[in-house]
Amino acid sequence: MPSSEQDQSYRVLARKYRPKTFTDMFVGQSAMVRTLANAFQTGRIAQAFILTGVRGIGKTTTARIIARALNCIGPDGKGGPTIDPCSVCEHCLAIGEDRHVDVIEIDAASHTGVDNIREIIDNVRYLPASARYKIYIIDEVHMLSKQAFNALLKTLEEPPPHVKFVFATTEIRKVPVTVLSRCQRFDLRRLDSEVLIGHLGDIAKQENVPTDVGALSMIARAAEGSVRDALSLLDQAFAFCDGAVTEEAVQSMLGLAGRTRLIDLFEMTMGGKIGDALGIARELYELGTDPVIVIQDLLEFVHWLTRLKVTRAAAEDLAATEVERVRGQAMAEKLTMGELTRTWQLLLKGLQEVQTAPAPYAACEMVLVRLGYAAALPAPADIIRTIEGQAGENQGTENAANSAPSRGQTDGAPSAGAPATAVAHAEPRHVDKPKTEAAISTFQDVVDLAEAKMEYILRSHLVTNVHLVRMEPGRIDLRLTDRTPPKLPQHLSRFLSEATGETWLVSPSNDVGDPTIQEQQETETAQRRGEAERHPLVRAALDQFPGAEIREVRDLVSPDSARPDDSDDESLDDGMATENGN
Repeated sequence: MPSSEQDQSYRVLARKYRPKTFTDMFVGQSAMVRTLANAFQTGRIAQAFILTGVRGIGKTTTARIIARALNCIGPDGKGGPTIDPCSVCEHCLAIGEDRHVDVIEIDAASHTGVDNIREIIDNVRYLPASARYKIYIIDEVHMLSKQAFNALLKTLEEPPPHVKFVFATTEIRKVPVTVLSRCQRFDLRRLDSEVLIGHLGDIAKQENVPTDVGALSMIARAAEGSVRDALSLLDQAFAFCDGAVTEEAVQSMLGLAGRTRLIDLFEMTMGGKIGDALGIARELYELGTDPVIVIQDLLEFVHWLTRLKVTRAAAEDLAATEVERVRGQAMAEKLTMGELTRTWQLLLKGLQEVQTAPAPYAACEMVLVRLGYAAALPAPADIIRTIEGQAGENQGTENAANSAPSRGQTDGAPSAGAPATAVAHAEPRHVDKPKTEAAISTFQDVVDLAEAKMEYILRSHLVTNVHLVRMEPGRIDLRLTDRTPPKLPQHLSRFLSEATGETWLVSPSNDVGDPTIQEQQETETAQRRGEAERHPLVRAALDQFPGAEIREVRDLVSPDSARPDDSDDESLDDGMATENGN
């Protein structure tokens, strides 16, 4: 049973192993250390610094190290600002023990008003009591009010030479730009899992506590790159295990799903074995695992499998267990990228449902059921190809029926005994069909192919922003406008080569070329409207209804189905559409 003195002298790991010098900082912060080192060597020390990063990454610790570096006088008392504070002089010791009178730490979360800033402004004029610089460390500076920021601006821009400011924040976007422009900014990065696991392992050795690598991996994963969170969890694991820290103990402490059972759950779900998947989910629930944690772990596993599909380097992640690496690589090879992205979307949607559902476990089961049935469905691209194939077969059958009219049938009117499909396709209706890869002979074919392949941005530029200069098999010359993206020729060349399987060369040209397709369409529309306005029947209709105007001119009878004995007046009368403007 520990004594009360031992209880009082105990320091949590996050404070006990806090870095005291820049050499103790991690590799991820090397850019900041190098910048400060060069500034100290050349005497180019800024009047204000701002440190930003996620929680527990070391912002306040770094601010205190900067304060020690600025005020260190060395063991002999004659040193100047240095990147390597001695840790033995009176200023280093006082700052390290949070008792230095010239280093003032302010929590902006509890001192948000302008009156607090005015107090700082009134005190900056006075020289430091004993140190070289008077240093103000303002933590969570983004919590200051707008008036407080405005009051600080002038002093921050032109502070006395004996004053330095060090700000720390987790919400850099909430800090006004006028403040940021007056500070040197340092972004403290998240620690990689590999670095964090090594750091936790070193601390465990110093504390003489045996630990499993799997347990440290779980702690590092739960900390999400935060050193303080990782040390707090490790401290908790020491107390929870009361001996060796094992993977099973940390899993129980954090309420996580076992990685092996989680992989089993994912494998059963993606294999369509919904009953077995629900059984594993019930087992995890009875062990105390939160349904939200189950969905989050599945999302994390799907993300890791997707990374394995993209790069094999993901398998070297130390945060992944041996079981995850072996079984994960097998699953990544088996599942397609489409299946993984679809699973990610379903789980992401399901996570919101589980978080907001009155019965989270029931919602979790429904997510697994939905995911299991969706895994057995074909991909949307396969469905589209199947539908297009069936449509092509039906179209071929209908064309064959239309090409063999009955004996008494004329070109313009189907017989009464003709099939219903033949009658429907004999109606005077013109339908534009997208071109296929095998029919690239005109520039319009290229535009139709872009639309068929759902390259809508490319199609828009081809219609409105390019002039065709010349086109021949395998080569297209275009004149680009000011609104055309410079890389459109390369994009179009790559698109045609991939779509047709043949090499296409698309080159920009300075020749005038043809009008754009949009200009051609506008010209054709204007001509048709002019012809309609000159027709006597249309003129009579416009005169009869004052204020009426021609809104659209379209063909109601296709050229193939027009009868030879149709008179020009009747065809034109059927083909013009007028609208009363009143």
